[in-house]
Amino acid sequence: MERKESHPDLFSIVSRGGRPDLAQEHLHEVLAPVLLIVGGEDHPVVELNLKAHAKLPHSKIELVPGAGHLFEEPGCLDQVTHLARDWFSHSLDQYRRVHHEVA
Repeated sequence: MERKESHPDLFSIVSRGGRPDLAQEHLHEVLAPVLLIVGGEDHPVVELNLKAHAKLPHSKIELVPGAGHLFEEPGCLDQVTHLARDWFSHSLDQYRRVHHEVA
């Protein structure tokens, strides 16, 4: 994850089953809104993402019930798709309001 100052057009980030702990010393620098999507049954990664969520100033965490690390269970990737779509849509609306852009 890179700092928003490096990418002024970066308006939102979605991490699916990621390992944000690998960048833990820089998480507080991430200014863009971040959605952390984690499989509810992926217990070690849930813990890592909860810790990252506490360090990310503009973040939300969503657990997909019944999903493992790869979200292979029926319907789980569909849930991820809907969560990411809604997050990006909301984030883009906020970005446009702040930057007075017209769609």
